[in-house]
Amino acid sequence: MTLVDSHARTHTDLRVSVTDRCNLRCTYCMPHDFADWLARDYLLTAAELVTVIDVATELGVTQVRLTGGEPLLRPDIVEIVAAITALPHAPTVALTTNGLLLQKYAKDLKEAGLARVNVSLDTLDRQRFIAMTHRDRLDDVLAGIAAAQDAGLTPVKINAVLMPGINEDEALPMLEHALAHDWRLRFIEQMPLDAGGLWNRTNMVSAEQVHELLSARHTLTPVPHRGSAPAEEFYIDGTDRTVGIIASVTQPFCGSCDRLRLTADGQIRNCLFARTETDIRQVLRDEHLTPAQRREAVAERLRTSTWEKLPGHGINDASFIQPDRPMSAIGG
Repeated sequence: MTLVDSHARTHTDLRVSVTDRCNLRCTYCMPHDFADWLARDYLLTAAELVTVIDVATELGVTQVRLTGGEPLLRPDIVEIVAAITALPHAPTVALTTNGLLLQKYAKDLKEAGLARVNVSLDTLDRQRFIAMTHRDRLDDVLAGIAAAQDAGLTPVKINAVLMPGINEDEALPMLEHALAHDWRLRFIEQMPLDAGGLWNRTNMVSAEQVHELLSARHTLTPVPHRGSAPAEEFYIDGTDRTVGIIASVTQPFCGSCDRLRLTADGQIRNCLFARTETDIRQVLRDEHLTPAQRREAVAERLRTSTWEKLPGHGINDASFIQPDRPMSAIGG
């Protein structure tokens, strides 16, 4: 059995949010005083998360990415990773983090079976970092990245969002730093998923602009055979080193999408920008179901949600409406 939608796309990648909480307040994600968190009793327990992932792997999921919010704020995150990697059809497990707590957890996560990490980092300038995140924690992020490398959570991928008039002048410096420190850098177009609802297409640095900024100093050659990867990768100056650009807005890659998402409060989303969700928490907590019936109900909802997936996210349609949930509540 596999998770196939009505457009013949097979889904093998599950993004799992373990919490909506975050210890930064990045300006393009949430207001500095944001506190509209999910009720704690709505959040799935570790056992519930692992049950859904176990069923999903039986349906063909081979990759799981743990996200948030900030997933390392979840105190049982190491135990969750260990439980996933011990499943009968164990998937490859990765994690997306802001890096603040990586220095503390990197070694334990590696020993629990985590394969690699993505770290969100938009600037290398301390004052800009403070202005963009409302926290003076750049040194902690850099130390976390180094700890991840030392622990073998490689390649460490760095996700950066450029914004006009704020940090777009760091495109080349960030690439040079990434090359010098063996980071795998990826630039991501800012998407309409902020809690403040302030996203505006005219205030977005596009993939084409990123390419132009990097090409001022480097020759970029497309890497063939992109597959279902969200990032278009480019070889740098004829070497095997690469940089990626994720153009979710201006160059959608929906036709090859193989991703589903599970929110921290137990909702299946078949698209990052979906306006509807499939409640899986309800069946997980239905006391009238036997364990076997519960697993079949989870499987059925995964299959149904996948089948109902639209052909694309529709950001470029006039009828597009930004999702009610911000990225912190959806999970990347």
